[in-house]
Amino acid sequence: MKRKKVIGWFIALYTVYLLVMAAYFFVWSKSGIPATMKGTAADPSLFMNRKQLAESGSLNAWRHFLSFASIPLEWGVYLFVLIGGFSLWLRKCSERLSSFFIVQMFLCYVGLAVISALVFLPVEFASYQLSLHYGVSVQPLSDWLKDQGISTAIGTLIGFVAMSAVFFLIRRYPKNWWFPAWLLSIPFILFIMYLQPVVIDPLYNHFQSLQDGELKSEILQMASKAGIPAHNVYEVDMSNETNAMNAYVNGIGSHLRIVLWDTTVHRLSHAEVLFIMAHEMGHYVMHHIIWGTAAALIGLLITLWIAAKVHLWASARWGTKMNIVHPGDLSALPMLLLILSLLSFAGDPVQNMVSRHFEHQADEYAIEMTQNKKAAISSFQKLSASSLSEMDPPALVKWIQYDHPTMLERIIYLEHVKINK
Repeated sequence: MKRKKVIGWFIALYTVYLLVMAAYFFVWSKSGIPATMKGTAADPSLFMNRKQLAESGSLNAWRHFLSFASIPLEWGVYLFVLIGGFSLWLRKCSERLSSFFIVQMFLCYVGLAVISALVFLPVEFASYQLSLHYGVSVQPLSDWLKDQGISTAIGTLIGFVAMSAVFFLIRRYPKNWWFPAWLLSIPFILFIMYLQPVVIDPLYNHFQSLQDGELKSEILQMASKAGIPAHNVYEVDMSNETNAMNAYVNGIGSHLRIVLWDTTVHRLSHAEVLFIMAHEMGHYVMHHIIWGTAAALIGLLITLWIAAKVHLWASARWGTKMNIVHPGDLSALPMLLLILSLLSFAGDPVQNMVSRHFEHQADEYAIEMTQNKKAAISSFQKLSASSLSEMDPPALVKWIQYDHPTMLERIIYLEHVKINK
């Protein structure tokens, strides 16, 4: 009976939460910029037409609503599986099928991952249809489904490896598993970062050397000037999926890559692309990947320490009621995932604050290197228009989800920065 009450309370609270979020994004939060910014370079009416302005407001309200609606949904999946008895059923089935722990963990984790994927599929599909409707996405349904399958498979594999190590340690060190788990996470995370540009990313898209020889030469010259040992610039065929534009640097060591979306190459001038590339180079020059990884690892250490304490306490407090024999019981898998998800959510604002600081530093570096305010501002304007982005999102979105300064903040900075010629 108590389990039914918990489920009932969650459904009731989640319903109220959805209503509040709907009111916040569709009624209380008004899309736009401060009146003092009207007529400035940050005014979207200067670089978006009326249709784009109207669509941007509607699209982003729905984007934010769906994004925030999915946050407690993850917690609900873990909670329902845990107290509904499904995790116990998974554990018993896995024990009947194999006596090996690694096989049991695989069956339990994959079962949980499939449930999560099925629950989130309607939300992901709604987001996809929304982007398709407003012309931001151009990806065929078959390709979208393929990408969803790849993401689920990769996420499940990484999660399975990580949680197998964690539960192996919990069974041996139920109180202090968090520290060896953290030590193991360091090479594991670095290995994933090393593999991503050359193994994971190509599963989704085709990468090739930048075809615009003149632009490539200009970018490599800029990289040489910045002291970056780059020998290639990569172009990825994102035009098959989206009308939006972007660029990024990822990977570590010999697998570090500078990547431009082909939409960016074809729709921006050389001067605009060079500013965006200078921004990405700024991340490399200022060691943001290293500092960001170090900060993430410190955050992970704190998260695992708290999770170990809470997991041990919760196992002792409710273990009997949920048929959890000990903290390392595979029936407790959704409980630990729930704890980790809650702690990760709590830490997101801090992580995003650090990221926003890095992004602003990269903007400072880019304008100092290129000395071209006009190209810098117009590149941000075109990026915003291509994805129908809002210049100044609601405060809740900025605080919880934004890992970049808002476009309003970035363009205002560029308008007022002094160029040292």
